[in-house]
Amino acid sequence: MGQDMVRNMTSEDSIKRWDKFAEKYAANHLEHGDPHKEVYLNPTLFSLMGNLNNKKVLDAGCGEGYLSRLMEKAGAAVTAIDYSSKMIEIAKSRTTSELNIEFKQSNCENLHFIMEGTYDVVVSNMVIQDLEGYQQAFNEIYRVLREGGIFIFSILHPCFQTPKSGWEKGHDGKKLYWKVDNYFYEGAYEQRGMDQVIFYHRTLTSYVKAICEAGFLIEEIVEPTPSEEMLKKYPSFREDFRSPDFIVFRLKK
Repeated sequence: MGQDMVRNMTSEDSIKRWDKFAEKYAANHLEHGDPHKEVYLNPTLFSLMGNLNNKKVLDAGCGEGYLSRLMEKAGAAVTAIDYSSKMIEIAKSRTTSELNIEFKQSNCENLHFIMEGTYDVVVSNMVIQDLEGYQQAFNEIYRVLREGGIFIFSILHPCFQTPKSGWEKGHDGKKLYWKVDNYFYEGAYEQRGMDQVIFYHRTLTSYVKAICEAGFLIEEIVEPTPSEEMLKKYPSFREDFRSPDFIVFRLKK
């Protein structure tokens, strides 16, 4: 999949693009999200979360709300935020009233309406890469967690999912290898095929520095791979053993 680097993009630009893309994005998400989330991210996220019963959880960047609903069904009291008003509208429409989820439009970079030490767990699923001010987001999430609280976030793997990365193919169309280029570029880029939604690439070093600067302790890092059970359902994902798509962090305050 091709990507184009862009300059001078702000969070407001990103929000406008996600509002435009929201309905198409939501259409690809069912009870367990899209296939990539079902195969890779959900098993990893729930493994890292542990027991959610009676936990206060913030879904920081909830999208259409599938993960919020799954966490609520696992026993959590969930607050779900997203910076796209259209996403929040869709999330509310898909969530029945008996579920204990509070939806609110808000940017993870500024959680001023949340008191310090409110949540036991914060989860941010494929969101940090959408934020211009990721350091501010880490700082705010640290602030709203209780002492000993857990922050789990997933992103596109910054070492392999870079501007200008993609499959190199032979003359017959067969995939030869996954090409990585422009790894040290830090900034916004457009991913073609997603209505030019904006992502922000940073090096792994920059992510780790930002995590530590916020005050977090890194407890675990996972590069998810599909289980044999999931491969029976989605055999095409077997090729993803060649190069990781995602990386997931579990941090502790």
